[in-house]
Amino acid sequence: MKKYSVIHPEFIRTLEPIKIQQGAPEIVNRMSDAAEKAKVGPMAAVAGAIADLAAEEMEKHGAKVIVVEDGGEVSVRRSVKLDVAIYAGGVPVSGKLGFRILQEDVPLGIGTSSATVGHAESFGSADAATVIAYDAALADAAATAVCNAVVGEDLNESVKKGLRVAQSIEGVRGALILRGKSVGMVGNLPKLIGIK
Repeated sequence: MKKYSVIHPEFIRTLEPIKIQQGAPEIVNRMSDAAEKAKVGPMAAVAGAIADLAAEEMEKHGAKVIVVEDGGEVSVRRSVKLDVAIYAGGVPVSGKLGFRILQEDVPLGIGTSSATVGHAESFGSADAATVIAYDAALADAAATAVCNAVVGEDLNESVKKGLRVAQSIEGVRGALILRGKSVGMVGNLPKLIGIK
């Protein structure tokens, strides 16, 4: 990806999907595909794409449990029971709410985007927009799109906007959005659990 971005610097700067050159590296193709589906820039999928590629490599080598986390994005190919907490800064349920991933849930990717936690650029106001998809690259890109859609003074209405965007992205299985005291969920999510 580094060599590709030197020749095509727009690939790392654009905030919208971009046409890539034929023969681009696999990671560039995956990032571009996820960005196209979520209608965001390809860098929104970089951590998820890296997690997916690492998980697939583990699978090739016969790993019994395959869970890769990269910057909050998670790719799960094989698992026993896995509990994943959602961190959303100072909101009341941050770190107290999560998912229980079972073998029947995989393969899956988890992506979270936040306007209030971390260094990533966001145009929305979600404390956490967590997306479950069939792979982490798409979950990552979709989480960015969902977080960007969580806008407006009315917390509940802004969460609903984000959930509608999640439903519109092909390949997204479900989403959970936290903004202040507002929580919204949509789709087919793994079991929601309390984290102690």
